Amino acid sequence: MAVNLSKGQKVDLTKTNPGLSKIFVGLGWDVNKYDGGSDFDLDASAFLCGDNGRVFSDADFIFYSNTKHASGSVEHTGDNKTGSGEGDDEVIKVDLALVPQNISRIAFTVTIYDADQRKQNFGQVSNAYIHIMDQVTGQEIIRYDLGEDFSIETAVVVGELYRHNGEWKFNAIGSGFQGGLYALCQNFGVNV
Repeated sequence: MAVNLSKGQKVDLTKTNPGLSKIFVGLGWDVNKYDGGSDFDLDASAFLCGDNGRVFSDADFIFYSNTKHASGSVEHTGDNKTGSGEGDDEVIKVDLALVPQNISRIAFTVTIYDADQRKQNFGQVSNAYIHIMDQVTGQEIIRYDLGEDFSIETAVVVGELYRHNGEWKFNAIGSGFQGGLYALCQNFGVNV
């Protein structure tokens, strides 16, 4: 049975699931009634960071245009441009055993593509969530439903995996940003 988290809550991932290595990080959302004339294109991304919370190079930013980390540890499975349908809208695969030792945290984010031009924000999004699934068993391990706390934000740091005493943990963050992907990239040290 999955552990349901609240904002700010942290939970063990590998300590309570010995042998866990390959996981899916699924992100999903629904769009509220919206008649702006453009599709809502939300994009999931992962930032592989050091202890300082910043990437070592731009190659540590995994998203729809850079889908696989050189280590093979993190892979974005593809861009869903409409978010339609049930279940996960975008998925990022992680193999914890392959994450380089200098990477101490992996932040998972969602941004709205062309939000300013399309006059879109997370106030128009509902039922957003992140969950972690065991790739081998298909079981959901952790789930964090974001709630409806956002209004004008165009980017959200949903949660992060981080190393602690040789084990991986998950932190439910749910922190909104204005400025979309550009603001996130600046926050995590990606050159834009």
